Amino acid sequence: MSATTADTHVFDVREDNFEAEVLQASLTTPILVDFWATWCGPCKTLGPMLEKLAGEFNGAFRLAKVDVDKSQQLAAMFGIRSIPTVMLVKDGQIVDGFAGALPEGQLREFLQKHVQALDGAANDADVAPESPEEAINRLQQAIAAEPDQPELKLDLALALMRAGHADAAEAELSSLPANLATDARAVRLRSQLDLARALAGAPSLPELQQRVQADATDWAARDLLGVRLLLEGDATAGLDQFLVILEKARDWNDGQAKKRLLAAFTTLDDAELVGRYRRRMASLVF
Repeated sequence: MSATTADTHVFDVREDNFEAEVLQASLTTPILVDFWATWCGPCKTLGPMLEKLAGEFNGAFRLAKVDVDKSQQLAAMFGIRSIPTVMLVKDGQIVDGFAGALPEGQLREFLQKHVQALDGAANDADVAPESPEEAINRLQQAIAAEPDQPELKLDLALALMRAGHADAAEAELSSLPANLATDARAVRLRSQLDLARALAGAPSLPELQQRVQADATDWAARDLLGVRLLLEGDATAGLDQFLVILEKARDWNDGQAKKRLLAAFTTLDDAELVGRYRRRMASLVF
């Protein structure tokens, strides 16, 4: 795919053309709005990926780029507090969005939830998503080229964690400046690391499942089973284990089940799932 092909689906937008080029245009074609700035390190990671996908999707959506320094009123109107922030506009309404530089695989998942691919558009069978190791390599090269962009180190820490390199991720996280230590992504990563540390030397998933089946009140095994399920991608099953402990043995290990649930909520992207389990936790606690 040529750069020219991608460029036909990517355009700059400001206050004077936002209504026509985004709101009105979204009545026929979904518009992905990327709020960015030239000084933003993560924007330099996310922007090229979004432009690449705009070309690969071949007109299934268009990418509107908003430089927040040049369009401060637009940024204020949409309540932009951090960049990059991305919003998807369909039928004149914001239907979804996210903040931060997601990996390519998650970007594809986000788009496929809302965008109907056109003939000739790329799909998962055509283009393999970026692997965690590829993301690590790309970010390491970006940091070497721009060592004064600490946001890239946070992106690298997240990529390392996705690849299973918890110690390396923790080292990158510890090196972040104070202003990034409280970033939502850093807080999430810290919770993931805390959960991963709990599995140091822990039994395998099948062994933990056997222990719980043999003794439903083996709270230590159930706790570790919940952590392992959560980190291995079965969030619902993992959260269910913590809820059982909370219901049957609320005070076990100084109320660890509640702590696990709160940490898990921080790590999960699924707002509907988190909301549902928060309500279930609250019904048991209060």
